[in-house]
Amino acid sequence: MTISPGLAASRDKAALRRHYRRVRRQHAAGLQQQLDHHLSDFLEPLLRDQRRSSDRHVGVFWPLNGEPNLGPALRRLGWPLALPAVAAGRLLYRPWPIGTVLQPDDCDIPAPAAELPALAPVQLVLLLVPALAVDRGGVRLGYGGGWYDRLRADPAWRAVPAVVIVPEACVVDTLPGDPWDIPFDGWIDEGGLRRPQT
Repeated sequence: MTISPGLAASRDKAALRRHYRRVRRQHAAGLQQQLDHHLSDFLEPLLRDQRRSSDRHVGVFWPLNGEPNLGPALRRLGWPLALPAVAAGRLLYRPWPIGTVLQPDDCDIPAPAAELPALAPVQLVLLLVPALAVDRGGVRLGYGGGWYDRLRADPAWRAVPAVVIVPEACVVDTLPGDPWDIPFDGWIDEGGLRRPQT
């Protein structure tokens, strides 16, 4: 992705977020189409060695404006799904069985009801995380809430493989990082699963 030199060098994350929000929206349909048809192929290297059971989940996300809807393609894979929820100042995951009634979490994003138990890290085999952009080192540009940063600061959650879902147009060489950024294990774009450069 080519962006203006001034923006590329910017440490102004607000400007970067505005830019990549527009770029992501422009490429949303193409990414969605590829994920609808090929997501199971893209995920196969991440899930092939995982033992499938009713208490092991793939963590997904509720699609907001410009984000892909992963639910239908993932339901076809047969893995139990979990959705994130912000509650009492932290991000957690709850089971998302088919037919679950969702309600707004503390950030007004649809999530499973609080009556459903929070899942432990060992109950998740993979986290699929939305992003505005990602760099080739795996550093994610999110919305600025820091929820995933705080979650993945816990070593137990850091041990769960976590992959960003983002259009290829939002993959860049370098993003401004902060000391608390934990690079992701990769990203999925229109061409499939990519691993960070080390």
